[in-house]
Amino acid sequence: MSRHHIAAERDETVTARSRSTWEVVRRVSIYLRPYKWMAFGTIGCAIASLAFSFVYPQLTRYVVDEVITKKRQAALAPAMLGLLGAFLLRDLFNSLRIRINNTFEQNVIFDMRRAVFSRLQRLPISYFDHRASGDLMTRVIEDVNSVERVLIDGTEQGTVSVLAIVGVLIALFWTNSTLAWVALAPLPILAGGALWYTLTAHRRYRAQRVASSAMNALLMDDLQGVRQIKAFSREAHEDNRFAERAAELRLGTLGVMRVWAMYSPAMSFASAAGMGLVLWVGGDFVLQGQMTLGELVGFIFYLTLFYEPVGRLHGLNQMLQAARAGGERVFDILDTVPEGSTHDGKDPARTIHLGTEVSGHIRYQGVGFGYSSERMVLKNVSLEACPGEMIALVGPTGAGKSTLVNLLPAFYEATEGLITIDGKDASRIALSSLREHISIVSQEPFLFNGTIGENIRYGRLDATPDEVTRAAKAANCHEFIARLADGYDSKVGERGVKLSVGEKQRVSIARALLKNAPILILDEATASVDTATEKLIQEALERLMENRTSFVIAHRLSTIRKADQILVMRAGQIVERGTHEELIELEDGLYARLARIQNTTFVEESFEKLNV
Repeated sequence: MSRHHIAAERDETVTARSRSTWEVVRRVSIYLRPYKWMAFGTIGCAIASLAFSFVYPQLTRYVVDEVITKKRQAALAPAMLGLLGAFLLRDLFNSLRIRINNTFEQNVIFDMRRAVFSRLQRLPISYFDHRASGDLMTRVIEDVNSVERVLIDGTEQGTVSVLAIVGVLIALFWTNSTLAWVALAPLPILAGGALWYTLTAHRRYRAQRVASSAMNALLMDDLQGVRQIKAFSREAHEDNRFAERAAELRLGTLGVMRVWAMYSPAMSFASAAGMGLVLWVGGDFVLQGQMTLGELVGFIFYLTLFYEPVGRLHGLNQMLQAARAGGERVFDILDTVPEGSTHDGKDPARTIHLGTEVSGHIRYQGVGFGYSSERMVLKNVSLEACPGEMIALVGPTGAGKSTLVNLLPAFYEATEGLITIDGKDASRIALSSLREHISIVSQEPFLFNGTIGENIRYGRLDATPDEVTRAAKAANCHEFIARLADGYDSKVGERGVKLSVGEKQRVSIARALLKNAPILILDEATASVDTATEKLIQEALERLMENRTSFVIAHRLSTIRKADQILVMRAGQIVERGTHEELIELEDGLYARLARIQNTTFVEESFEKLNV
């Protein structure tokens, strides 16, 4: 497949729907409303600075015609002091404008970035299944910046440029209307060029943003998988992959710059041609006595003030096209309906609250789930877990065990059937209330890049140090924490890299114990640890499951012998259920055959041996 095909394919998968420039501007302008006084202050300072710039052409005309030509030496010093004073006030107002504008800009960036991140936190898991983390990071960091700039700089530069053009035009026609019409001769070329650039630039900027996201996504993957890269000696391979992505970004950026390199000089030449035409015609007027030399010099200075904002508007047009490309990607996030809302995202679909007393009585009634109608993962699953029971799930890889438990905290929504908790429809329970009463210990525990104490306290943010310590002791991790130089203040590193697998697992169990939720989902993780560590984890898990309704995805049959129910799954269905003793009695049953061949082998491996 060619690089262009790869880029096109990526463009289809990670970019948002096309939005008009006006829509992007309108949407972003909402974030300016809380800072109206800053917007007015920025524009006001810019106008004041512009007004003092207008003094220069007038004083120049006066000096040439009234001072130099008439040899009035005494008037020269006051004129120059007036000019210096105008320049000083111009730059003072410009300095104040920059300070207000920077504060304005950072406030809007903060609000936009926080809004995007807040929405990301509330999107369903399925949204992240189809997007690379690096792409989302690019949207939150780079695309927000490009969108914000068009409103902050655009509001200021656009308003001031238009006012400058109007003001200068009035001065030009007031000085010499004939020469003013000559000065406007390049205007059709400038307007036509701006229109052409606006209509053609969006596609190039969009491709550039997509290429940037693709490169950042690969970079994040490689940084997170650096150990695997080194283990397989794939440094050269990853270097080539990164070079391909970086080359796509280089080509995308060069595509933008190549057109700008033609457009900007062409517009500059048109402006220069207008200036030359004015000097030609104006010089003839001076020679014929139709205008003074001072008037011509002042007119040219005014004309400089005319073409400068015209050029600024061309630069603003470039910024606007970049913002439009970034805005599509930012608003793709903001327009995605958050989980727990109705299809239009305006009203919460989940309004029921579980309350404080939750027994953990759970029922699945004819539950089905599929990522599409052609790909059903669960089919007509029914089960009942009474308060305090342990429900074990066994089955081959791909049987639907993880999907089954992921429906309970609503990481995914069941497409068929009904799930109830204490008799309440789980699809109507507010997500905050639902997840508050569910603890999850995954097979691969995730620790945040902070201290051990912070990671345990994540289970309950208001927990006291004594409560954190008690949870750690119950999870059999206090002892190894106490041996560390900084104890609970020890840094765990990114994803807990400074701890062993067993230590990370026990910290995650302590986190779940501190949360003290009545419902527990446990993807048992004792496979990758030594026997002594496995024993410590198993003891901690038994304490964690006490008096809780627990769903355990089993990897060793030895850990589920005491389960109140064992559910054997295959191809998205429950094919056997019962206690260990009941299932063993079914001599031709799948579980009984599994038990006969398993000793220390994992469940999934045993199913493979059975050709299931």
